[in-house]
Amino acid sequence: MQALTPVLAAVGIYAALNMAVLIWISVETGRLRGKHKVSIGDGGVKHLTRIMRGHANAVENMPMFFVLLLVAALLGMPLMAAHVLGAGFTIGRALHAWHFIQEDAPGWQRGGGFTLSFLAQAVLLVGLFGHGVWTMIG
Repeated sequence: MQALTPVLAAVGIYAALNMAVLIWISVETGRLRGKHKVSIGDGGVKHLTRIMRGHANAVENMPMFFVLLLVAALLGMPLMAAHVLGAGFTIGRALHAWHFIQEDAPGWQRGGGFTLSFLAQAVLLVGLFGHGVWTMIG
């Protein structure tokens, strides 16, 4: 079990950093709600609709990524793979959040954030699936 510690620590670091992204977007959503005096829903405020969608997107994507990353770590994923996938996903989520926090933002932030997040998710999915199939038939 001791050999897994660095990989599990890496998963913990990226999970914590993604929680920081969630807190960031939550605080900004609350700030915007206060500014426009909207306690429930979006109150017809376009920027509030935008930031709520960005927050929801983070909540939709982060949990399964970390379930899969944790499973991969427990199956013996190399430390470097944990860092590459974790960093790619985290940078992607931060860029994506930054795009939605702003009232008007350049499309490269959303596109870049989506791409980094998606690539990390896709590589993790294929790697875990392939490992599972290989293990079962091998």
